[in-house]
Amino acid sequence: MDTLYFILNYSFLTMVPLLLVALGALISERSGIVNIALEGIMLMGAFLGIYVISILETNAMNSQWVLLVGLLVGGITGAIFSLLHAFAAINMKSDQVISATAINLMAPAFAIFVARTILSGRQQIIFYSNFRISAIPLLSDIPFLGDIFFQNTYIAFWISLLVLIIVSVFLNQTKLGLQLRSVGENPHAADSLGIKIHRIRYLGVLTSGFLAGFGGVALLTMIASEFNATVSGFGFLALAVLIFGNWKPSKILLGAFFFGVLRTVGSVYFSIDFLEYLNWPEEFYELIPYVATLVVLVFSSKNSNAPKAAGQVYDPGKR
Repeated sequence: MDTLYFILNYSFLTMVPLLLVALGALISERSGIVNIALEGIMLMGAFLGIYVISILETNAMNSQWVLLVGLLVGGITGAIFSLLHAFAAINMKSDQVISATAINLMAPAFAIFVARTILSGRQQIIFYSNFRISAIPLLSDIPFLGDIFFQNTYIAFWISLLVLIIVSVFLNQTKLGLQLRSVGENPHAADSLGIKIHRIRYLGVLTSGFLAGFGGVALLTMIASEFNATVSGFGFLALAVLIFGNWKPSKILLGAFFFGVLRTVGSVYFSIDFLEYLNWPEEFYELIPYVATLVVLVFSSKNSNAPKAAGQVYDPGKR
């Protein structure tokens, strides 16, 4: 039973950044813009967010407030950085995959250069605070559920669930959400109804950038102790979660948890007794999440519910 608690608890930690970033990708693609730059945007958000956390934690500030400020800074950084992709894809009508790939290539080099410049040659940004909430009063006493959800938890976990609810309501229950979905399905029809295509698509890309930067900070504060110019491919895994979830928020939650479990097995197999007993090579466990990603995408992509206009350049002169 202890092993089950450990796997579930660690899987929820891994699930959080995947869920946040995949929801951001969902909003962007629902507006018609494919944003595969999420890896680079996560990296930039994590860089500045962790840098701010490393400064604030020395000022005797409450750790949870330090984390919230760092998450917000990471989100704002991600939104600003995503403007590059938005401008290239929307205003310049460039190929969305190429512009996003350029951002992914630029982000690590930029982060390393700036980090080494301000940290006297170092690229690692270390933080010392433990942002884990050991137990939530009353709720942590609930049998079984209390041990899993309300002990050794993080505020980012609950924020991610709140974001899931907000995105679901926004896309399905609001006028702006309906407009955003219509732009991703048929921008010319939406334009004929007076919907501002560029404005809606900027909203989609900026939101995805904010959630990606937010998720980058959440990732490192939950499962690492420093920024070292990498987010371990979580931006690309989040895209796999989006496809696995068939562009639906509820299924994206299931996909994030599924990949969270796989990532947990690949990362902490040595702490799981029956896996350590098998004595398989370490590389095998590390490959599990990525091999599973390929297998899942092969089957899930057959029944794709992707927006019809996603990735297409909008030209008002063509009908």
